[in-house]
Amino acid sequence: MFAGRPRLATVLIPTVTLFALLGLWQLADSLFQFNRIILPSPAEIGAAFIANYLVLFKETGITLIESVAGFLLGGIAAYLLAIAFVHSRTAQQAIYPYAVALKSTPLIAIAPLLVLWFGNGMLSKVVMSALVAFFPILVNAVSGLSAVDREAIDLMKSLSASRWQVLTRIRVPNSLPYLFASLKIASSMAVVGAVIGEFTGSTEGIGHLITSSSYYLETPLMFAAIVMISVAGILFFWLMVYLERKVVFWQEPV
Repeated sequence: MFAGRPRLATVLIPTVTLFALLGLWQLADSLFQFNRIILPSPAEIGAAFIANYLVLFKETGITLIESVAGFLLGGIAAYLLAIAFVHSRTAQQAIYPYAVALKSTPLIAIAPLLVLWFGNGMLSKVVMSALVAFFPILVNAVSGLSAVDREAIDLMKSLSASRWQVLTRIRVPNSLPYLFASLKIASSMAVVGAVIGEFTGSTEGIGHLITSSSYYLETPLMFAAIVMISVAGILFFWLMVYLERKVVFWQEPV
């Protein structure tokens, strides 16, 4: 009878909080008359969204394409490399330190190089997004592929199972909870990576729109663009949550 209430509360409480904060923001703007260049009101941001909604949806769509492409590229590369690490200790010792070094390098320092190498088109943003998504997936995939019951491995070997059979029937299913935990993180980070790439050099995308809005002091439009890409990132994250519930159906949702 009450099973639906917790799920309803998870939607209702943040929604009420959002509208309360927007109301307080609008009230404060009415009282103190903030400069719209510094801090526009929610009403001004809404008006900017209505006036530019076609541009906002177009530029957000471009950034999402870059993010999804980079997410897939980084995810596939990370999982394949994790499989190689599990089967070869030498490969892990040779490559893993450089993956850590790449993760430790500030993104803003890498972005100009990617623009130089791949141009200011979509490819450099896809590569940036892939680099950002790569590391968390790699770490969790290695953990999941390695954290296998030793007795299950011994049983498969006693049945003359090949490495491929051990991988597909034991290691991969065992890694899925670890993998989806990292996919939820990487989905949001992929969007961040694409936007950072657009800040550095681009002629399209939501990052380009934010930069140009800042240059022309169109702060309401800038806020609208930030809201759009934030919503897109949240939807990408919840897509991963949905897929996790469908694929890793034996695990309690977190």
